[in-house]
Amino acid sequence: MQRDFIWLWVYEIGFAADNSRTLNVDSTAMTLPMSDPTAWATAMNNLGMTPLGIAGQPILPDFDPALGMMTGIPPITPMMPGLGIVPPPIPPDMPVVKEIIHCKSCTLFPPNPNLPPPATRERPPGCKTVFVGGLPENGTEQIIVEVFEQCGEIIAIRKSKKNFCHIRFAEEYMVDKALYLSGYRIRLGSSTDKKDTGRLHVDFAQARDDLYEWECKQRMLAREERHRRRMEEERLRPPSPPPVVHYSDHECSIVAEKLKDDSKFSEAVQTLLTWIERGEVNRRSANNFYSMIQSANSHVRRLVNEKAAHEKDMEEAKEKFKQALSGILIQFEQIVAVYHSASKQKAWDHFTKAQRKNISVWCKQAEEIRNIHNDELMGIRREEEMEMSDDEIEETTETKETEESVSQAEALKEENDSLRWQLDAYRNEVELLKQEQGKAHREDDPNKEQQLKLLQQALQGMQQHLLKVQEEYKRKEAELEKVKDDKLQVEKMLENLKEKKEEIRSSDQEPEINNATVPRELLLFISGTQLRKMQCIQAPGMFASTVTSPRVPLRTGSLGVVETND
Repeated sequence: MQRDFIWLWVYEIGFAADNSRTLNVDSTAMTLPMSDPTAWATAMNNLGMTPLGIAGQPILPDFDPALGMMTGIPPITPMMPGLGIVPPPIPPDMPVVKEIIHCKSCTLFPPNPNLPPPATRERPPGCKTVFVGGLPENGTEQIIVEVFEQCGEIIAIRKSKKNFCHIRFAEEYMVDKALYLSGYRIRLGSSTDKKDTGRLHVDFAQARDDLYEWECKQRMLAREERHRRRMEEERLRPPSPPPVVHYSDHECSIVAEKLKDDSKFSEAVQTLLTWIERGEVNRRSANNFYSMIQSANSHVRRLVNEKAAHEKDMEEAKEKFKQALSGILIQFEQIVAVYHSASKQKAWDHFTKAQRKNISVWCKQAEEIRNIHNDELMGIRREEEMEMSDDEIEETTETKETEESVSQAEALKEENDSLRWQLDAYRNEVELLKQEQGKAHREDDPNKEQQLKLLQQALQGMQQHLLKVQEEYKRKEAELEKVKDDKLQVEKMLENLKEKKEEIRSSDQEPEINNATVPRELLLFISGTQLRKMQCIQAPGMFASTVTSPRVPLRTGSLGVVETND
């Protein structure tokens, strides 16, 4: 009864029992309380293992494994009749106590526990076959089945005449049970004859059937994995677009109606694009396609309006966010001000040490959060200023580019004229030289010297004329730049006059605009610019356009004062 009780408890804590055999126990199932360390240690001792608790720590620190088993309880072996289980793998450094196994026709005696464990070869993949050597000479296949059928279901036995055999089991874990018998000494019946005894040696065996079944199993697992991955990819793959119908007059009318609908425009325009790429456009269907393209073009204005609306919403959202952030910053400033006022001597002395510490910590936290929000708000404002400055820079660069292009064109024109003059001068010199060479044979040497002097004087005169032209060109450019600056100053003064005019209107006064006096500095400035305009005879049209402004014409009143026409 004690043996049956121990093995019922072992079965309950998780060891797998052999399904081919059942336990016939008269008493009811009992459970061992986990709080009893002595009973737990006794059960672990009978299994040949060091007593350990649930957390893996020794239950009895003064337990001596050399004391052996409990008194009055025979040791339990995995090969005991009625029990077809094997304990879990035991560490190699832990001593394993094996006991005698009694069978019907033979008896198995355990090896010396002080000897090293028998050597085994490397386990082949999917191994279900074991090699059993050291069998008795008089051992039969029936005895081998009687000994090893307790490890599991036997599929086949191949016995040799040289006292060894190969046993193939149904499952791989049964091989581990059979290896437990390696090193046992077998004796047939009660005979002491040498032919009736032997020492078993059990080891892994490599069989083609085991390898083939293992490979088949691996291929099946690989197929399942590929199928699982394929199903996962198909699940995550976006759905393929529906096929585009072929072009016909009926389908063309349907697509034309869809193009007019905003909700179906994307689908219809994709169909139209596919038809055009397929080459469905011909002389007969060109009008239909043109009408559909025209319908698609009508959506451009709608899309632009939608974009503008979204941009407006985004600007409004930015403004709301900025206002909310400003409100939050104001509240943070108020909280920080409260902390600072509480830190002053008048109120600080009345707080306890713990309260002062809390106030200091809260003040630091509030200041850090306030600084973070302040930096964020300043970053938003800086971005807005940068956007505005970018727009202004673009406008100024455009105006500068136009002015530079005009000045470059004028400079190129002047340079072209000067080069043309030089070319004409060189041609005249060549003609004179030819004439001189023709006359050289006719006239004497004094005439040649006189002609050479005349030519030199002509070249010097042309060079001086060219230098004068270049100086005149530079002077004209300087005058042009000065006139442009004068124009800008006039425009600024006119803007100031307009602002004064608006201020006079706002103060409920009604002055006569025709008699509005202009400052004396403006009159002197305008008269100076007109004098320079009269001096610029070479380019009258260019300077006239820069002096007077078409938007604000000037005229002289009855008192000789320049007036503005509103």
